[in-house]
Amino acid sequence: MASVPRASWRSSPPRAPTARMSSSTRCRRRGRARAEGEKIHEDIFDIIDREADGSDSLEGFVLCHSIAGGTGSGLGSYLLERLNDRYPKKLVQTYSVFPSQDEMSDVVVQPYNSLLTLKRLTQNADCVVVLDNTALNRIATDRLHIQNPSFSQINQLVSTIMSASTTTLRYPGYMNNDLIGLIASLIPTPRLHFLMTGYTPLTTDQSVASVRKTTVLDVMRRLLQPKNVMVSTGRDRQTNHCYIAILNIIQGEVDPTQMHKSLQRIRERKLASFIPWGPASIQVALSRKSPYLPSAHRVSGLMMANHTSISSLFESSCQQYDKLWKRGAFLEQFRKEDIFKDSLDEMERSREVVQQLIDEYHAATRPDYISWGTQEQ
Repeated sequence: MASVPRASWRSSPPRAPTARMSSSTRCRRRGRARAEGEKIHEDIFDIIDREADGSDSLEGFVLCHSIAGGTGSGLGSYLLERLNDRYPKKLVQTYSVFPSQDEMSDVVVQPYNSLLTLKRLTQNADCVVVLDNTALNRIATDRLHIQNPSFSQINQLVSTIMSASTTTLRYPGYMNNDLIGLIASLIPTPRLHFLMTGYTPLTTDQSVASVRKTTVLDVMRRLLQPKNVMVSTGRDRQTNHCYIAILNIIQGEVDPTQMHKSLQRIRERKLASFIPWGPASIQVALSRKSPYLPSAHRVSGLMMANHTSISSLFESSCQQYDKLWKRGAFLEQFRKEDIFKDSLDEMERSREVVQQLIDEYHAATRPDYISWGTQEQ
């Protein structure tokens, strides 16, 4: 039986501001959005519960949100916590948009929002697919040659990733036809569940008219190239970052023997370095293309990868947070909310949780990670 996704979309507040405001007043605090979430959560869960009751076999939830704005971080975090409480045995996966590191944000409390949300993503989500605005803009500029990418064009990249990552659910085959099966091989330990993605070949709407020849080997090789990865990770000369696991979803008319030969060549050439404490796990899933959309390529592919270098993204968030925290900047905005009225301990706890996550990703690059994990737990 094919999976039937059901969607419920919510924003807070329900109306967009029309007046121009100063930077500090137009910031969206997660505390305010969380408070609003507490007021409307019964309405939200009335919809969710109704859809869940109508499902023959509910497997889990997929949450799409930003970690930096007030609604995506505050209301998104609140929903994560409530989903865990309400459906403790169901899987929760998120598509989480991380803010651009190259541009100044008009949300001045963005570093606080991001750290507070990262704590919930670490503790309350089973799988987080990271969508990094910095990398998305770079890919649109460098790979698609779009000088000033619009929101619509960036969202098209995001929708491509989301569509490709769910093809085996929407057009199920013999393998990877449920959420658990899809991510099981990618997340060997519970906390290291932040995934990066890559997609190739990328095209614009104008290029769909001509179909280009691509091979399975071309696609699988390009997926390992950093320029096709949709997360910006800085160079860390002190740590030998590596893959924990890889899942490639190949779309198109593909001969399975061709796929196995391509996989063998990649392993022989050692195009990817893996963790020293586990196997070099490269899983491949074959999927049909959508019968409803034209394609410019015979074969295309999505990589979902668990890579230790994603910790650099969290380190960047911590650095931005520390700059504001040391100055005590904009904290009065948070003290107005009930959750922070008595103290700001929740912020310090969130900083500790994210630092522990960074430390664990660094530890995963070493052969003694298994014993380190046992000691930490």
